[in-house]
Amino acid sequence: MPRKNLVSWNTMIAGYLHNDKFDEAYQLFVEMPERDLFSWTLMITCYTRNGKLEKSRELLDSLPCNYKKNTACWNAVIAGYSKEGKYDEAKRLFDEMPVKDSVSWNSMLAGYTQNREMRLGLQFFREMDHRTVVSWNLMVDGLIKVGDLDSAWKFFKKIPEPNIVSWVTMLCGFARNGKIFEARRLFDQMPSRNVVSWNAMISAYVQNSQIDEANKLFEEMPQRDSVSWTAMINGYVRAGQLDHARELLDKMPYKNIPAQTAMISGYVQYNKMDEARQIFNETDTHDVVCWNTMIAGYTQYGRMDEAILLFKQMANKDIVSWNTMIVAYARVGKMDDALKIFKEMGERNIVSWNSLISGFMLNGLYLDALRFFVLMQHEGKKPDQSTFACGLSSCAVVAALQVGRQLHHLVIKSGYVNDLFVCNALITMYSKCGRISDSELVFKGIDHADTVSWNSMIIGYALNGYGREALKLFQEMALKGIVPDQVTFVGLLSSCSHAGLIDQGVELFRSMTEMYAIESSAEHYACLVDLLGRLGRLDEAFEIVRGMEIKANAGVWGALLAACRMHRNLELGKLAAQKLLEFEPDKTSNYVLLSNMHAEAGRWSEVKEVRMSMKDVRNGKQPGCSWIEFRNQVSTFLSYDFTCLRAAEIHGTLQTLTAQMRHTVHMSELCT
Repeated sequence: MPRKNLVSWNTMIAGYLHNDKFDEAYQLFVEMPERDLFSWTLMITCYTRNGKLEKSRELLDSLPCNYKKNTACWNAVIAGYSKEGKYDEAKRLFDEMPVKDSVSWNSMLAGYTQNREMRLGLQFFREMDHRTVVSWNLMVDGLIKVGDLDSAWKFFKKIPEPNIVSWVTMLCGFARNGKIFEARRLFDQMPSRNVVSWNAMISAYVQNSQIDEANKLFEEMPQRDSVSWTAMINGYVRAGQLDHARELLDKMPYKNIPAQTAMISGYVQYNKMDEARQIFNETDTHDVVCWNTMIAGYTQYGRMDEAILLFKQMANKDIVSWNTMIVAYARVGKMDDALKIFKEMGERNIVSWNSLISGFMLNGLYLDALRFFVLMQHEGKKPDQSTFACGLSSCAVVAALQVGRQLHHLVIKSGYVNDLFVCNALITMYSKCGRISDSELVFKGIDHADTVSWNSMIIGYALNGYGREALKLFQEMALKGIVPDQVTFVGLLSSCSHAGLIDQGVELFRSMTEMYAIESSAEHYACLVDLLGRLGRLDEAFEIVRGMEIKANAGVWGALLAACRMHRNLELGKLAAQKLLEFEPDKTSNYVLLSNMHAEAGRWSEVKEVRMSMKDVRNGKQPGCSWIEFRNQVSTFLSYDFTCLRAAEIHGTLQTLTAQMRHTVHMSELCT
C-alpha cells in the first residue's frame, strides 16, 4: 500500500489476531507510527481471550496516560484473570481501576459465578454499588451450575426487572435438573417468549424423554430456527423413532450439520449404517463430529474397510478420529495397525495411550501393555485410573508381582489409592500373584466397596484355596446388604471346589436360583461338576451335565475331563474329551490331557493317534506362551522355540525336573 492509515494498521492486526498469529500482530503493533484506543483494546482483548495474561497485563501497564481511565482495556484483563480462576489478581486489578462501570463489576462477578465460586460470588454481589439485571442473571446461573436450585429460584424472584435471559436461564436450570413441571410452569408464566425460550422448553421435554409434549410445542411455535428442528430430530432419535426423525429432516427448510449428524448418529445406534451413509453423502459439508460419527459406526459393527477409507479421506482429523481408529484396530486384534496409527498421530492424549495399552491387554499382549505404560510416563503423560487398571491387570495375568508392587506405589503417589476401579484391579493382581494378605489389606482399605470389590476378594480366596474364608466373606457381604450376582457365585462355587466343601457348594448352587433368583450359567455348572469330580463322584457329575437346562460349554466338559483323568475313568473321559474337542478343536492342552489318560492305561496306539492329531493342530496355530518374573524383569517363553539364549540348558533342566517328579509319583504309588 502506498499510504497506510490507522484503519489499515488496525485491520491488518485484527486479521493476524483472528488467525491466531499473535507474534505477527504484536510486531505490527510495535511498528505502528501511531496508535489509538482501538489498537490497544484490540491487542489486550485478544491476548486475554487466548489466555496470554502476562502479555495483556504488560500492555495494560503500558497504556498512555490519556487512555488510562478507559474501562474497556481494564475490563478485558479482569475478565481474563477471572476466566482462568485467578481471583486474587483480578480483584487486585479491579481495586486499582481509576474508573469502574457496570461491566467492570459484572466481569469480576462473572469470574466467581462461572467458576462455581459462589461463596465469593455472593459476597462480592452484596458489595456491589450498582447491580444490573446482568448481575442478577449471573448469580442465578452460578447457583444453577452448583446445583442449588432453591437459592437460584429465590434470586430469580428478587430480580427487579427480569429480562428474557433471566427467564430462559431459570427455565434451563429446571430442565437440566429434571424438574420438567416447574420448567413448564415458568414457561407458561413468561410475559414474552422468543425462539430461545421455545427451544429451551422443547429441549427440556426431549431430555426427559417426553417427545410427544416436545412435538406439541414444536407445532405451536410461531417461528422456528435450526435449533428447533435439530432438537426435535434429536428427540425422535433418542426415543428410537427414526422414521419420525427422518421425516422431520426431510421437511427441514434449511438443513444444517448438527441435524444431519443427529440423524446419522441415530442410524448408527441401531446398526443402520447404509442409511447413515446416505445422509452422510447428502450432507454438503462435514464437520469433524460428522466424520467421527460415521467412522465410529463402521468400526463398532466391524466394517473396518469402510472405516479406513473414510479415515483416509478425512481432511482435518482431530484426536478423536485417531483414537477411534486405535480402538477399532484393537477390537479386531490388529495391534500392529493400531500401533502404526498411534505412531502417526501428531498429538496424543491420555485416551490415546489408554486405548493402545488396553488394546494390548485385551489381545493377550501383556508385556507390550506394560512396556507402553512405562513409555507413557517417559513422555510426560500421567496415567489415570484406566491406565493403572490395565497395567495391574497385565501384571496379574503374567504374575509379575514386583512390577505390580511398583505400580501400587505409583498409584499411591498419583492420588488414585481411593479409586474403586484401581483398588479392584489391585485386589485381583495380588490374588493372582499369590499374595492374598496384600489383597485383604487393599480390600479392607476401601471405604465403599462395590459388588466388584467383594467378588474380586472372593475369587482371590478361591484362586488361593481359601474356601472357608470365601464363604465367611460372603456372609459379611450379605450383612452389609451387598446383592450378589452371577460372578459372586462363580467365585463361591470355585472356592468350595478347591477346598472340597461339597455340601456347602451344593447348597450355594441351590440357593443361587431359589433365594437370589440368579439363573445358573455354564460357568456355575462347570464349578459344580469340578466340585463333584474332585471327590470322585463322577457319575453324579455326569448326570448333572446331562440334565443341564442350558447347553454345556467347554468349561463344563473340561471340568469333567479333568476329573476323569484324576480318577482314571477312561471311558467317561473319552466322551468328555470328544465333546470338549467340538468346542475347542485347536486347544492342544485338551489333547495332552487325553493322551496322558491313554498312557496311564497303557493304550499306546491311542497315545500315538492323539499325539499326531495334536501335532497337526500345533502346526496350524501360534505357539503357547508363558512368562516368568526374575529380578524385576518379565521374560517370555514360547513353546518349541529354541532360538532364545540358553534354550538347550533350560529344556535340559525342565526334562530333569519332569523325570524327578514322575519318579516321585511312581514311588509314592508303590508305597501306598
